[in-house]
Amino acid sequence: MTEKQRKIIVTAALPYANGDIHMGHMLEYIQTDIWVRFQKLRGHDCQFMWASDAHGTPIMLSAKKKGITSEELIADMHAQHQAVFDDFLIGYDNFHSTHSDENAEIVSDIYNKLKANGHIIEREIEQAYDAEAKMFLPDRFIKGTCPKCKTPDQYGDSCESCGATYNPTDLLEATSVVTNTTPVLKKTNHHFFALSHFSERLQEIVNSGLVPQSMASKLKEWFDAGLQDWDITRDAPYFGFKIPGTEDKYFYVWLDAPIGYMASHKNYADKHNTQDFPAAWLADSDSEIYHFIGKDIVYFHALFWPAVLEGAGYKSPTKVLPHGFLTVDGQKMSKSRGTFIKARTYLDHLQPEYLRYYFAAKLNSSIEDIDLNLEDFVQKVNSDLVGKLVNIASRCAGFIHKLFDRELSAELDDAEMHADLLDSSEFIARSYEEREYSRGMREIMRLADVANRYIDEKKPWILAKEMADNPVKASEVQAVCTQGINAFRVLIHYLKPVLPELSINAEEFLNSRTTKWDDIKSPLLAHKINKFKPLLKRVETNTIEAIVEASKEDLLESTVAVNSNFEPLAEEITFDEFIKVDLRIARISNAEAVEGSKKLLKLTLDLGNHTRTVFSGIKDAYNPEDIKDRLTIVVANLKPRKMRFGISEGMVLCASGKKDGEGIYLLDVDSGATPGMRIT
Repeated sequence: MTEKQRKIIVTAALPYANGDIHMGHMLEYIQTDIWVRFQKLRGHDCQFMWASDAHGTPIMLSAKKKGITSEELIADMHAQHQAVFDDFLIGYDNFHSTHSDENAEIVSDIYNKLKANGHIIEREIEQAYDAEAKMFLPDRFIKGTCPKCKTPDQYGDSCESCGATYNPTDLLEATSVVTNTTPVLKKTNHHFFALSHFSERLQEIVNSGLVPQSMASKLKEWFDAGLQDWDITRDAPYFGFKIPGTEDKYFYVWLDAPIGYMASHKNYADKHNTQDFPAAWLADSDSEIYHFIGKDIVYFHALFWPAVLEGAGYKSPTKVLPHGFLTVDGQKMSKSRGTFIKARTYLDHLQPEYLRYYFAAKLNSSIEDIDLNLEDFVQKVNSDLVGKLVNIASRCAGFIHKLFDRELSAELDDAEMHADLLDSSEFIARSYEEREYSRGMREIMRLADVANRYIDEKKPWILAKEMADNPVKASEVQAVCTQGINAFRVLIHYLKPVLPELSINAEEFLNSRTTKWDDIKSPLLAHKINKFKPLLKRVETNTIEAIVEASKEDLLESTVAVNSNFEPLAEEITFDEFIKVDLRIARISNAEAVEGSKKLLKLTLDLGNHTRTVFSGIKDAYNPEDIKDRLTIVVANLKPRKMRFGISEGMVLCASGKKDGEGIYLLDVDSGATPGMRIT
């Protein structure tokens, strides 16, 4: 089928230049790369543009901690990341940086256009400020108790437990992660992008297929609540681009990061002397723009980003393609269990294409999480790639090499069977196009089973033994093995987007290269192949064990393996870590509401030989009079925390979550316990 050539620009989420690439990152980059490679095989002008996400307070602080400049840090991380992507066979066209001249130029230009079009508003706000560090605090540098579900240790913009979003000023018991002090509020002038100006247009874009329907329904909540103007300013000190016309105001990283897609494209166009940029991004362009991202950043790419583009006269993305998170062995990746696996650690032990295939066999167009089951990984790779795919070539190549001087027969033994393999071409192509990779992989392996059954039924090894007595058998052996090798050629071609290096090695063996999707329509006949060399080896369980072992951190030395159904509910800690926590019985001798706080109660706790004051966010759950004289549990060695209402000298333990509705519950203590007793 001949398609009209499409102009396609593809991006993946920008890796943050402040940490190592891990398996969760690779899920997205492999998914993106497979799609791009497929589009190029179909003959489309498809360009994969991305960059390092190189701005923000975390980078500035990490560089300071290392004793280097922010520029040195991001340059080092860019090189490390690029080496990982290259080794994982990610076939990007350009990998740039958001800290670039191109990005600075485009960000300023877009800002000026938004301002000229009336979409930038300036106003004074109150911002969390760390007086000790003398800096305003970004959302992710404030932690505290979620104002919705009361879960502690949550960031200043959203709760990982209940999913609520809020302002940092709404956090209970807020603390600066820089100095561990309580932030104060300080006035500052900020620039806002008027997202509300685009509410109607964004609803049209979202409902026209920009995101999957499930995400469109979720985004409806934003529209129903009313789109809020978006603060695009960060105060100095900040590592980023200054806002034009200001001295100490910087663009928020989430404004210049997606513009980095455009900057990377401009960098590529300039290097290759093409006219693609900015032509492909203009509102009247017929180019297609696709963003592969994690499901956690859909609202940035489906609301803020299209609005910024529209407001500056550029076209909106064609589609935002979200995926789920990666779990390992059914659980969140864990450093203590060795399942928080860095990409480089994997590459130190295994070839990249094993993981590329396994992810392809799992991925589809949904946003459900993907599980990397390590036992299943070994079984599936060995069964599908080694036992089925490569096995077809290895079973046939030896006979062609030894008996027929590497010459394939002039005819196929079963032309109808070969036609059936080719008939699956468009089904597999649609699976790639629609990102239903797992569907395509199942079809390819079904065809591999067909080819292996054919070889089993024809038994060329027996036919070869009969050649001495019956010369007619020679042509039959040659035709059967030619059939098998051509079947292998079709299947390896279908897998070319997933297994690019294996495909190159297979083409060397086949002495035939394919560059377009339809290049396999004609079989290889009367054709000389090269000597077969092993293409893949089996994955051994001890290799996986070595990867897990190399990924473990902070494990208790005396930990031993036991037969148990134990499943940790959260990140595991060692006994030595736990024993540091001093839990004591306390009697609530007094409880009173805190003036000026909607959530806090001031508790006076009797610990037997002394009293303590603790502020606790349980006002919604308890009347102060009802909990007087009640026994509870307090963390007695928690460092006192200075709060706006006084100093809190500990923390009472509660259970939070759902129990006959939303709620928070003080832990009960047996009536025989007395204040001051230590819990052991």
